[in-house]
Amino acid sequence: MGKNILVINQFAGTPESGWGERHYYFAKYWKEQGYDVTIVSGSFNHMFKKTVDVKGFCKTEFYNGVRFCWIKTPVYDPKSVKRFLSMLVFAWRVLFSKKYLENKPDYIIVSSMPIFPILSGYFLKKRFKSNKLLFEIRDIWPLSLIELAKVSKYHPLALFIGWFEKFGYRNADVTVSLLPNAREHIEEVAKRVVKFEYIPNGIDPDQLKNESLDQQTLSLLPTDAKLTIGYAGTLGLANSLEFFIAAAKNVTKQHPDIHYVLVGDGYLKDTLKKDSEGCTQIHFLPKIKKDQVQNILKHFDVCFVGRSGTPLYKHGISANKYFDYMLAGKPILDSINLIKDPVELCGCGIIVQPDSVEAIEKGILSFYNMSATERAIMGEKGHEYVLINHSIKFLSQKYLSVINE
Repeated sequence: MGKNILVINQFAGTPESGWGERHYYFAKYWKEQGYDVTIVSGSFNHMFKKTVDVKGFCKTEFYNGVRFCWIKTPVYDPKSVKRFLSMLVFAWRVLFSKKYLENKPDYIIVSSMPIFPILSGYFLKKRFKSNKLLFEIRDIWPLSLIELAKVSKYHPLALFIGWFEKFGYRNADVTVSLLPNAREHIEEVAKRVVKFEYIPNGIDPDQLKNESLDQQTLSLLPTDAKLTIGYAGTLGLANSLEFFIAAAKNVTKQHPDIHYVLVGDGYLKDTLKKDSEGCTQIHFLPKIKKDQVQNILKHFDVCFVGRSGTPLYKHGISANKYFDYMLAGKPILDSINLIKDPVELCGCGIIVQPDSVEAIEKGILSFYNMSATERAIMGEKGHEYVLINHSIKFLSQKYLSVINE
């Protein structure tokens, strides 16, 4: 049986890209098992720290032995319609990437979002007579658009995306999701029982380089805090950081020795900075490399995760920041509904009501009143849990089991 895997993911990246490394890390282990892997990605992604310069249609290169086929896609503003158009361009151009593939793919993995390449993957499977088409759902669309952006489910865009969603669920051999509770939604949309597998995000300590922080970044960190609560990730709508900022401003009135550090970029960064004006205990740092994350987390006593109370998250979440925090042994202030996320499953933090300034304030003060030993014990629970349940080696082997089943 053939052992060639083609991954189609417009937002797949490398550690150098600073985002979207999931399939790169899987590919490293798949190659060790004798598989040939090609990752097809887009040349531009607004989340990348470093984008790829592609002249012509496509550029093929190897990153630490993993083959990437970078398809030229339009540069866009994340708030513009051109972002949507870039997804359609990518899905169309993937169909013509045949001459850039060194081997006929035996297994095709289409990872969404964006969702449109599932149609491309379906046609490629037919063209190459591949053994399996796997449809990987990182976020549920158009449900994310409906719940977070408050778009009507009858909006033309929601209906358009929904067609691809239903097509994927009904035509893929296996639907893989990073969300533990997604099966019910998938089968409701597909109107049939589907082959479903839960394969979350993970972390690989062996492949993380211990890259130091530069002096400019270090100079932005607080030096006089009794407690530092940090966040490292995207500054976007899904993370409910506006409630975190509001809670921080309120708490500092009585406890100015608590500081808050937000590391990363995103389209809400300017808004959040404006919201924090007048509070010198809130610090914003630029996005850093994946290999620097563990070093920045050393400066935090507690780490924050926020999600809105939307029903969207009843299907679960699989944010990489959980695993970064847990690997660092940091306790987590988790502002989210109870949905069997890692904090709930292993007890490595405090869970508070989402979208509530008051609840986050209480969580902050609970950590403030804990001893360092109590926080360390909590963080160690997360460290042990993530090494067992979310190691890339374990998850990549699970993926191979699904492929070969």
